[in-house]
Amino acid sequence: MHVEGLRLKYPGEERLMFKDLSFSAARGEKVLLLGPSGCGKSTLLQVLSGMIPRATEVPMKCEAQLVPRSWGYVFQDPDTQFCMPYVDEELAFVLENLSVPRNEMKERMQAVLREVGLDLQKLHMPIGHLSQGMKQRLALASALLLEPEVLFLDEASALLDPEGREQIWSAVKAVSEGRTLIIVEHRIEEMAQYVDRVVLFTPDGAILGDGPPGAIFAEYARELQAYGIWYPGVWEDYAESRAGRELFAPVDAPGDEPGSLIQEPASPYAHLGEPVIRLDDYRGLRWEKPVVSLPSAEVYPGDFIAVIGPNGAGKSSLLLSLMGLLRAEGTYVLCGEEVIQGKRRKVRKKRERQLRQIGFVFQNPELQFLTERIGDEVMYSLLVDHMPPDEAKARADRCLERFGLDGMDNRHPYQLSTGQKRRLSVATAMARQPAVLLLDEPTFGQDARNTFAILEMCERLRRAGTAILMVTHEMEIAQRAATHIWEIREGRLTSSMPSPRWCTGTESGRETGEANHADASRDTLAASGHLHTGVNA
Repeated sequence: MHVEGLRLKYPGEERLMFKDLSFSAARGEKVLLLGPSGCGKSTLLQVLSGMIPRATEVPMKCEAQLVPRSWGYVFQDPDTQFCMPYVDEELAFVLENLSVPRNEMKERMQAVLREVGLDLQKLHMPIGHLSQGMKQRLALASALLLEPEVLFLDEASALLDPEGREQIWSAVKAVSEGRTLIIVEHRIEEMAQYVDRVVLFTPDGAILGDGPPGAIFAEYARELQAYGIWYPGVWEDYAESRAGRELFAPVDAPGDEPGSLIQEPASPYAHLGEPVIRLDDYRGLRWEKPVVSLPSAEVYPGDFIAVIGPNGAGKSSLLLSLMGLLRAEGTYVLCGEEVIQGKRRKVRKKRERQLRQIGFVFQNPELQFLTERIGDEVMYSLLVDHMPPDEAKARADRCLERFGLDGMDNRHPYQLSTGQKRRLSVATAMARQPAVLLLDEPTFGQDARNTFAILEMCERLRRAGTAILMVTHEMEIAQRAATHIWEIREGRLTSSMPSPRWCTGTESGRETGEANHADASRDTLAASGHLHTGVNA
């Protein structure tokens, strides 16, 4: 498998993504493609598999291209992977193409689902009922059923909880002997030393280094840090930087370097003594059945709540119900006003007005794009809020620059990489500076630099009084950046605690009682397998 002298350019782009790039992999080799978000790693995977230009028409030319005879592919976005509506039909589609007898199919399906850690009550389950992390496991199971010579993995573990990531890579290792693996992955701690080679890319898509993992991490340590790529010890290095010290400082601790994080205008609810969200006997529903329940919960201005828990626990369902995209029961008070439920037109319109105080970022960023230009996408909600066009344009430009999307105003959102789409979706929600910000896995598919940029923007808004609820599997975020941690398991809020950051920085009022939970906070995280104290890549 190889490509030589590759030149590729997306329509509407001024620069080439690849300029005379050559890459090859020997049979049975395990190769990690490592580089900053947007450098072309996913595009190269599609070229190596032959999807570009056979299935996706992208202008390219090369001196030679040899694609594998048999290959399987796991996409960044699992929703783009599936051909059938049900789990068993999706897996059967693969087996039918392999001429597997019908009476052998069920056993093979169950075996491959066990390999990837996907435990389902029944095989005939709608794929749409699965969480994104569960879909990612199903996508890998489909690829493994092909028994391919080459397996292309594009962020195959990005949406999984820590236990799920370990299961996925254990499954990949178990079936990969003799197979070629080409891997794109930002989270590398589970497999960095498993691969034979690491190919390091520059931001403009050129190969900077190619060799064994240890040699690449040692020789290019400065470049890894400069490019914002994940590497062992990156959290510790960032925590020692100027921005990191301020971002991770205990809540309400005096800053020794004022101004290192740009401040935002104060939220209208910043100085309220009352919660911005109050929930009592609250349930989010899917198909009239409760999927997430909170007996009682409060969120105050300036809270940054990390919502953690295993895949399929109900974390995304909680955010969707708070945003009014799932039906709900119980008491829901937002900014001092009870959010009303009902199907009548007047009720829906009032609820929509109430929920305009929330900014929301979907787990799948493509679900929220409304325009055909990146610049218009960020401006859209600002104009809906009746901001003058000149002011909206200036704010949108600043937001795009903060998220590394400046100079792309005229590109269609769908032409971005998955990491860039994610940053655009976060930018559109943050630009409004809402009273409440709901973020569903905003750092999925991000390199280190852009992960820290998102967290820095969250901290600016938090200090201005915005309340943030972030679903995340990144426990470094929960421990270092959040003020509180909610854990959801099997559809219930099983624990709510101040984070280590909050515990060490508060002394009075509401904070005094919560500060007493510092040891309990750490003990609970450790007991649940979420507390990490070592190096995290």
